[in-house]
Amino acid sequence: MKFLLAFTAVVAVCLAAPADERGATILKYDNDHRGLGGYNVAYETSNGIAASEQAQLRTIGSDAAIVVQGRFSYTGADGQVYTVNYVADENGFQPDAAHLPRA
Repeated sequence: MKFLLAFTAVVAVCLAAPADERGATILKYDNDHRGLGGYNVAYETSNGIAASEQAQLRTIGSDAAIVVQGRFSYTGADGQVYTVNYVADENGFQPDAAHLPRA
């Protein structure tokens, strides 16, 4: 029963999305994977969503880890474009954006 309620809620949210969101198309997609050495990925959609991300293998202490830098942007319901820049490394996920609260 709980599954049915959760499934119904998810379907309702998907159907309630504005028509321009459901019909969004990919305008640009770049994907350059370098195996374990890292990657570069970027995309843009017709509804104003854009993202790019770069990763590289680094040695942190005696361990190897992937360090990621990227950004994404989207247009909010208020018509404003929101952009988030981020880094993900040994210190965790660190977003930076004008609309996010600061500690």
